[in-house]
Amino acid sequence: MSNAPSEDIDVKNAVSNEETVAGLRAPEIIARLTPEQRLELETRLRKKIDLRLLPMIILMYILNYIDRNNIAAAKLAGLPEDLHLDPNASEFQVGILIFPFQHHSYLLMQIPSNLFLNKIGKPALYLPGCMMVWGVISAATAAVTNFSGLIAVRFFLGFVEAAYFPGCLYYLSYTRKELGLRTAILYSGALISGAFSGLISAGITQNMDGARGLGAWQWLFIIEGVITVGISFMAAFILPNFPRTTSWLTEEEKALAIWRLEEDIGQDDWIDSEHQSLWEGARLAFTDLKTWVLLVLLFGIVSSGSVTNFFPAVVKTLGYNNVNTLLLTCPPYVLTVICTFINAWHADRTGERYWHIILSLVVALAAFILAAATTSLAPRYVAMMLMVPGVYCAFVVALAWISNTLPRPPAKRAAALAFINAVSNASSIYASYMYEDRMAPRYVVAMAVNCGTIFLSMIAATVLRFMLVRLNKKLDRGDFVEGAINAIPGEATQHGFRFKV
Repeated sequence: MSNAPSEDIDVKNAVSNEETVAGLRAPEIIARLTPEQRLELETRLRKKIDLRLLPMIILMYILNYIDRNNIAAAKLAGLPEDLHLDPNASEFQVGILIFPFQHHSYLLMQIPSNLFLNKIGKPALYLPGCMMVWGVISAATAAVTNFSGLIAVRFFLGFVEAAYFPGCLYYLSYTRKELGLRTAILYSGALISGAFSGLISAGITQNMDGARGLGAWQWLFIIEGVITVGISFMAAFILPNFPRTTSWLTEEEKALAIWRLEEDIGQDDWIDSEHQSLWEGARLAFTDLKTWVLLVLLFGIVSSGSVTNFFPAVVKTLGYNNVNTLLLTCPPYVLTVICTFINAWHADRTGERYWHIILSLVVALAAFILAAATTSLAPRYVAMMLMVPGVYCAFVVALAWISNTLPRPPAKRAAALAFINAVSNASSIYASYMYEDRMAPRYVVAMAVNCGTIFLSMIAATVLRFMLVRLNKKLDRGDFVEGAINAIPGEATQHGFRFKV
């Protein structure tokens, strides 16, 4: 939970009993509270939601990310040998990259899944249900005996896993000044899994190969799949739903949770299933130019981040054995968790987005150049330590920028988050041809493409900033801007919606 000073100051300056915000009136149960009472209630509400939501979605995302990406560790645990695959053959290289994101099914299902979640309004049931199914499918990977079977199982895994990450991004019911840090906390699940999956894989590879007649790679899928199913049962009883559909919030807490979001944006959030139009939300997302600029921004970042799909193979080029290689993949992810928290916290505290993205991308750009320019061990590991934090510090702030920029209506936000996340992962298709073993150790083509996509993201971020600054000036003049509080001239900055730049 964040107790940033900016949050407390905003609450202390909350509207009085009779005051309205840019034409919006608080419900009576909230309007009768004094500023001190509202501060106390809001702090208690935020803590209550944070404690129920954040630890569980982190744990779920750790397992989601491990289940999607354990195929890369399986390569070092004997999978190609047992399935009689040539590690240098094109089918294996394509398979290794498509599997982590299970890309085809993963891309196809994200938008329908998010729109369905928006329609039913029950994420505490929907997301754990999907988790249970993907755990079963992941464990079933241990039973495959050939490449075709592997393709089929991983395709269906992506079909189910597509619900989780975009669903969680939409699920985070926080105000804009709270969202960046919470997004970083959510994504820390992926980063933590990057660190600990190496440790888990190293332990299984070293100690369980041949146990009960199964290879180390089979135990890898079985153990991680069974744990996933077990956690899914717990999640269904712990997670909240949306404010209106969470049973363990009091009526006063529900009213405040709903009002906070309406007060922040100027428009109510999720009301009920009858107010959620699946196709209208998609239409609004696809016809908003900001969606497409954000898509380019995220596509470039995710494309450059595709190096993490092959991180064990990249680290392997340092010349260590398989177990030490898996252990050396951990420190970059630990550093990334720390850096993303700090960067996202500061972005929320200052309300700034653009420079927190650009400066992070500059670090990643320098790391990719260094990795391609030398074969010396120390500089190359330094590059590996910096490229992951650089990419993902920008990524988590950019994810929050999507929700900040396309906040309402909820169906539009759901469609935009799923669409941008799905298409940005399309880079996984071509990346499979850039990390073949014959291109080691410098992976010059991959590093050059990563530099190019980072530059593309910088351009998109700059374009978006100019667009949002122009829209904020319209708000200052009192001009109508869709999805924003439209106050009289000069008052939008004090009382109304303002795009984060």
